[in-house]
Amino acid sequence: MAQQSNDVYAALALSRFGLGADHNGIASIQSDPRGALLEEITERFVPVPVEPQLQSTSDLLVALYAFQDQRKEARQQSAAPATLPDKPGQAPQQGPQLPAAMRAQLAAKQPAAQEMAGAITKVVEKLEKPSVPYLPQQILMAEADARFNGTIRQPLIGFGERLAMFWANHFAVATSKSEECHILAGAFEREAIRPHVFGRFADMLLAVETHPAMLGYLDNQQSIGPNSKANANKKRGLNENLARETLELHTLGVNGGYTQTDVTTLAKIITGWTVARAEGKLGTPGTFVFNAGAHEPGDQTLLGLTYADNGVGQGREALRDLARHPATAQHIATKLVRHFIADMPPPALVQTVSATFTKTDGDLSAVYRALLASEEAWNPALVKVRSPLEFMAALLRASGETPKPNVILGTLTAMGQPFWAPAGPNGFADTADVWASSESLSMRMDVASMIANAVPPQIDPRRFVSDSLGPLLSNETLQAVSRAETRNQGFAIAYLSPEFQRR
Repeated sequence: MAQQSNDVYAALALSRFGLGADHNGIASIQSDPRGALLEEITERFVPVPVEPQLQSTSDLLVALYAFQDQRKEARQQSAAPATLPDKPGQAPQQGPQLPAAMRAQLAAKQPAAQEMAGAITKVVEKLEKPSVPYLPQQILMAEADARFNGTIRQPLIGFGERLAMFWANHFAVATSKSEECHILAGAFEREAIRPHVFGRFADMLLAVETHPAMLGYLDNQQSIGPNSKANANKKRGLNENLARETLELHTLGVNGGYTQTDVTTLAKIITGWTVARAEGKLGTPGTFVFNAGAHEPGDQTLLGLTYADNGVGQGREALRDLARHPATAQHIATKLVRHFIADMPPPALVQTVSATFTKTDGDLSAVYRALLASEEAWNPALVKVRSPLEFMAALLRASGETPKPNVILGTLTAMGQPFWAPAGPNGFADTADVWASSESLSMRMDVASMIANAVPPQIDPRRFVSDSLGPLLSNETLQAVSRAETRNQGFAIAYLSPEFQRR
């Protein structure tokens, strides 16, 4: 492996594998950057989101059920239109604004940023609390605040936090699906993703596929065994959504060797996997439960393996085997290498990472170490483009700004990556052709100008760009920042530089 200076390793550790440099720049890990990165794996350091409203999934669903009952009662008692939102994500038109000081600066100094502020405000208007607070949106705001003003600022590097983002996108759910998904997206990440980021893939897979957010997002509560007791009248049947995405997206991959018969079989295996409703007939409200009456009876053969009909255990055994399948190892390795290294994953590195996944039975910590041990991991060429989520995290860490969560969510939506709201279960794209379009870059210019206007006056953009980017900083970028007509323009140029946009 080609040797680089510690300065280069520090800059790459923060940019490529972390959340970007904070106000200390690369100096905080300069003495042993690769050791600091490996320590986050050894310590299994994944920050815990903290906020008073962040409750467990069951508590959140119980609260949602009560909220829905209250809304229903309010509608019944009044012939006038209800003051509560009718649809998930909908909020009354109440005029939130960006912070006054920021708006004044934008209006006076940055016409482009002023336009951005207007665009974001339109999105923010849909995110603000209504006159009678909309509970799912309240919780989403609290979850966002706990991350953007909490977990992204805690670690020196933030590899664990980046991995939490990666896996939450791999196992995507969308707040737009339903009120249940809206209120549970954060709890899903906190409960099913973060505890397993440095553990075994099989454990994460089981946690994900049994979580009420995923069961609701992919409609498994609607799936009834064709020959089950619950389908005695033969009017109901399978819903294959969760089974299909488990095979196509979560484990084997689209070319993983499964057939439509396998999709149908897995759908039968996981019939009865559902969520206890408010009445609690099946179990504690808001928790995962197995409804034996809805389960398809009989042994099932999936990908050549036969699973005995032992209730919920039938599905658990099938998922464990899917987690250790060679196609799963290849699929996960490809996605990890694409995310951290290159849009076109080097085949040899994919094979190395895949082999480690198989050899260790899906030990993710070992998989990450194999990735970091590669020469490609430390190539100073910056070929990956930060997604809007990564760009926002890097901006906030670099600037120290703490916008309100509604402003952050509005900005992410304006840049094309609404928080926890992908268009489909395949999550957001992970390649430059999506995030480096002219439209996307134009929007980033406005966001960069908006943040630049809020940076404290005592900070010099030339010093900032040198401290943050270290040896990755090009002479062209340094000269452009130095020649800026204003201090704010200097920061905007730094944020928009290739070295800051890429990793």
